[in-house]
Amino acid sequence: MAKRNANTKDLFASLSGIPRYSYKDIQKATKNFTTVLGQGSFGPVYKAAMPTGELVAVKVLSSNSSQGEKEFQTEVLLLSRLHHRNLVNLVGYCIDKSQRMLIYEFMTNGNLANFLYSDSPRILSWEERLQIASDVSHGIEYLHEGAIPPVIHRDLKSANILLDKSMRAKVADFGLSKEETFDDRKSGLKGTYGYMDPDYMSTNQFTKKSDIYSFGIILFELITAINPQQGLLDYINLAVIGEDGKADWEEILDKKLVGRSNPEEVRLLADIAYKCLHKTPRKRPSIADLTLSISSIRHRRLINSDTLPSSRSDDASGILGRIESQQVELSNMTSLRSYMLPQA
Repeated sequence: MAKRNANTKDLFASLSGIPRYSYKDIQKATKNFTTVLGQGSFGPVYKAAMPTGELVAVKVLSSNSSQGEKEFQTEVLLLSRLHHRNLVNLVGYCIDKSQRMLIYEFMTNGNLANFLYSDSPRILSWEERLQIASDVSHGIEYLHEGAIPPVIHRDLKSANILLDKSMRAKVADFGLSKEETFDDRKSGLKGTYGYMDPDYMSTNQFTKKSDIYSFGIILFELITAINPQQGLLDYINLAVIGEDGKADWEEILDKKLVGRSNPEEVRLLADIAYKCLHKTPRKRPSIADLTLSISSIRHRRLINSDTLPSSRSDDASGILGRIESQQVELSNMTSLRSYMLPQA
């Protein structure tokens, strides 16, 4: 343990600009760790009020986790040099005996996954979802194209997209991130089921295009509010099987958006998202191209005053009923397909 402490202190000795706090400082700020915001693979996250009055989130590393120690070091070292309005800001850290903590700006509205999958009465509007897509793409673009050397996130998912008081999105959780290298060294599979690039899972090589795949999944979450761990890909694949060869994204649109979104914008964003999932990584778009494409959808809104469908509410109700019946049918088809698969 003494060796671990010495090595870590040496590691952070050269860091500048990020305040270091004692365990007692954090204990006081969190009121003895009483307000839990969440629980991640790294450890619990607490709400805290610093002496300045600033609200922060404190992520505590489980003391018996050697993997967590690596993630802690990665996150502090990366975030000490990465600064962008669409990345969560690291405002401090704690190394005190066996204690390891990361201190972030407080994001008032929590994470995107909670908004999409909780029973909260608050509905994300289509405008907000487009803005979130744009914010996330800008954050990733900074990592891939603006950082020197470039950084691959490796764990992009809706739970790692945090929302501030104005519902603007920031990318968080850089514990698994890596600076881009151009050698053939491989590391163990890391990431989150449902968001992991199939090519990465088969080759064990993670590239920028693996991040693009994960971003495509997040875009489809915004469109459908279907959890990637609960059959999202099945719904996507069924939606693209059409008699005319064209995808019918309306079939899997989040029913909360029916009558409250622009069908053409939904189609454009879904087409963009689908390109991100191309089975051949090199055929997926770059993040710069994605940012431009999403910006063009938002620009389209500005030049069209008619952003909402012109149909009346009774028409919207009819569409809603049709989508609900289609989704039941899709669910049945998915179950049937699973049943027909040969057993191992």
